[in-house]
Amino acid sequence: MQVVIAGGHGQIALRLERLLTMRGDTAVGLIRNPEQAGDLASNGATAVVVDLETATVDELAAEVRGADAVVFAAGAGPGSGTARKDTVDRGAAALLADAAELAGVRRYLLVSSMGATTAAPADPDDVFQVYLTAKGESEADLRRRDLDWTVLRPGGLTNDAGSGTVRLARSVPRGRVSRDDVAAVLLALLDEPGTARLTLELVGGDVPVADAVRRQAG
Repeated sequence: MQVVIAGGHGQIALRLERLLTMRGDTAVGLIRNPEQAGDLASNGATAVVVDLETATVDELAAEVRGADAVVFAAGAGPGSGTARKDTVDRGAAALLADAAELAGVRRYLLVSSMGATTAAPADPDDVFQVYLTAKGESEADLRRRDLDWTVLRPGGLTNDAGSGTVRLARSVPRGRVSRDDVAAVLLALLDEPGTARLTLELVGGDVPVADAVRRQAG
């Protein structure tokens, strides 16, 4: 399997790249800063330098063509301000979907967030509210497309060691989940086509990852 991951130097993306390459799959990480390429190489992944805020759909389609799936794990990051929440968390997610459609890549996993909404933020200067709206709009855009998409909404993210057990469903109570376990769930979702066109929430729990994903498959 060849998987192209937008936001390839993100904390979840690096974990997913390592899981993919450890089992013999090909992981390609899209990064903006060429200095990050070495970190991807350490995980066995191939880095491709592309700026998701300035690239054209044709340029991005050229990078994803031939892949079995794409994963949007990019984010503007802390301290980036409200404008980049829109251009990255919403705009770049839509650009990746455009590129996947153009390149004929049907499988698309979107890493979103619990609390994502299409409602306008009550405070347009509140960065987190703007972020949740950008995520909600990226989800809504994806649902309108003829792609085999899956939206994953993790709860609060931690750097704790993964437990290998989670709680995954259409709706779960708010909670926290380790980035290790988010990456493991993404890997399992890539292996389970029956989860296409589902929006799933994820927190820590007591069900093994493979079983949790299998239970949600149509």
